Amino acid sequence: MFQTLTEKLEAVFKKLRGQARITEENVAESLREVRRVLLDADVNLHVAREFIDKVQQRAVGREVLASITPGQQIIKIIHDELVNLLGVSRTGIAEAHEPPTIILVAGLQGSGKTTFSAKLARFLRGKGRNPLLVAADVYRPAAVDQLITLGKQLDVPVYSEQGQDAVGIAVRSVDVARRNVRDTVIIDTAGRMHVDDAMMNEIAEIKAKTRPQEILFVADAMTGQDAVNTARAFHERLDFDGVVLTKMDGDSRGGAALSIRAVVHKPIKFIGTGEKLDALEAFHPDRIASRILGMGDIVGLVEKAQEKVDQEKALKLGEKLRSAQFTLTDFLDQLREVRNMGPLDQVLGMIPGMNRIPVGAQVDEQALTRTEAIIQSMTNEERERPSIINGSRRKRIALGSGTTVQEVNRLLRQFEDMQKMMKKLSKGKFRQSLGGKVFR
Repeated sequence: MFQTLTEKLEAVFKKLRGQARITEENVAESLREVRRVLLDADVNLHVAREFIDKVQQRAVGREVLASITPGQQIIKIIHDELVNLLGVSRTGIAEAHEPPTIILVAGLQGSGKTTFSAKLARFLRGKGRNPLLVAADVYRPAAVDQLITLGKQLDVPVYSEQGQDAVGIAVRSVDVARRNVRDTVIIDTAGRMHVDDAMMNEIAEIKAKTRPQEILFVADAMTGQDAVNTARAFHERLDFDGVVLTKMDGDSRGGAALSIRAVVHKPIKFIGTGEKLDALEAFHPDRIASRILGMGDIVGLVEKAQEKVDQEKALKLGEKLRSAQFTLTDFLDQLREVRNMGPLDQVLGMIPGMNRIPVGAQVDEQALTRTEAIIQSMTNEERERPSIINGSRRKRIALGSGTTVQEVNRLLRQFEDMQKMMKKLSKGKFRQSLGGKVFR
């Protein structure tokens, strides 16, 4: 997410950090480069120009000129202005005074509306809500079938009818929700390949008849300025409440995320980061700004870990680490926990400084798969006591895991080093092993 944008901005910031003194001239030069980076990322021209003007106004003041680390000060100004551009603070979903809360989902065909509707149902259920999904895209039978399938996966009911009356389906779904004590109704509406009057009139009528508390416009982030232009057209007819950007895990240059709020003056509320039903994130402008600038998102990483990691297992692991009883079985469990948090490149992207990995370097998720296969090819005794793994056992493990003896040897050496470090930590010898130095 934002990888290309982050890499190009980092190159600009590297020059800024090298400046002993910040002047109007080198500020102007750096900001010209930032402007080029934003335009390359498909940011709206007016939005990019206004953003640079605001940064420049703040950057040439005395406060910056007198700063001890002027380069860092300008980067902070850019960060603050990015946060302002993205929306300052998190904006949640509105709720009805009396249930059910009605959420209308709109957007073009192919933007990911149906999948988002299911993801939102899962997200809200995790917050204690009791949702009902509504299949109101009656022109594309596959959309109805897809929503029903996703609902079954989530164990969330889906209301659908045969026929072409999308407005009637939406209206009747609200009564169904009331009778079945469903406090949230998520209506998946029809899309087209482009904005047209028939689609807009139908959605406007659904809005008028159901009076939703929340209208969400779903945009494909990979379409860049097209997504912004479509958002403008939908907003003129629907006056929607928030934006959802899907496919943020793809080769998105970031232009839609940085432009859309400034153009339609509505908050981004969610971003889709993958195809799985748990790949949905609430949009926090400050965290996204930090990711774009390569500062990571530790809060988001902790939240993701808290959601995915088995807390009971984590406590048991802590005890094993303290007593230096960490085994290959425990190591395998931890690998699975990490992989459960999502694609490895996304997890690493939330760690500060990971943007400094050389451009073009790839995260080798297959290495994790091979490591998992090696451990799974061991017997329980071998996992608990790796010291018994001799030459013949290594050959058997390599054959069983589809790897080489060299890869098995490498894993065992790494695990042995890890165990030695844990023993030093458990015995309080880590400080001595560092020559008495304490690193801060």
